[in-house]
Amino acid sequence: MKDMDIAEVSRRTGVPASTLRHYEEKGLIAPIGRRGLRRLFDPAVLERLALIALGRAGGFALDEISAMLAPDGLPKMDRGRLDAKADELDRTIQRLTAIRTALRHAARCPAARPMDCPTFRRAVRLAGAGRFEVAPIGPFKAEAVTRRKRKTGDVGLE
Repeated sequence: MKDMDIAEVSRRTGVPASTLRHYEEKGLIAPIGRRGLRRLFDPAVLERLALIALGRAGGFALDEISAMLAPDGLPKMDRGRLDAKADELDRTIQRLTAIRTALRHAARCPAARPMDCPTFRRAVRLAGAGRFEVAPIGPFKAEAVTRRKRKTGDVGLE
């Protein structure tokens, strides 16, 4: 494959030319020369951009990605950092799964309103306390909810 100008790199990767220039400013990629006013890149830049895309998708900041890419184009990844990021992603997935489960429960719960549901209210309390990093205690299940009148006239749960 021959050298590519910035427009070709952008077309092949879907990365806008402005982002490619930003990556160049950050030292993530480097042109090998110019053809007129256009930057030229070695075809290996495609793999480097794929690594950058993977890092971005995994939640790495550009500075973190930059630290993992040597100027010679070869990755110099710290396996401990990769493992720590994987652990962080596991926690994020667990938290988002719990949130998704709470929202699905609220959407399907037989209670008249989501806030009438004790299970959903528990999820709300956990989120309010900043403790929604893990699934709330016990699985979310749509409990049978009955309504009764309180002395104050409010509708409550039995």
